[in-house]
Amino acid sequence: MDKSLEAKRDEAKKKAAQYENQVKILLNKQRNAERNARTSRLCRHGAILEGVFPAAIDMDGESLKAFLIALSRLPGAAEAAEKTAATS
Repeated sequence: MDKSLEAKRDEAKKKAAQYENQVKILLNKQRNAERNARTSRLCRHGAILEGVFPAAIDMDGESLKAFLIALSRLPGAAEAAEKTAATS
């Protein structure tokens, strides 16, 4: 094979590897941004929950889950949630 063709092939392989690394870096940045957004949202929602229901501060995870399930089963809860979501 011609040496200039080998050099071009090697250069193309090098560029392909660089592009693959750039894709990996961008995907990692995207995952980190999504994780940070989720963490921020969970913290804000947790703070709101504790502000509205101060007793939630002392509850463990299972107790809090049971409490929220019980609230969701109250008459009108589903309609209120839908109405609130529709106005957001």
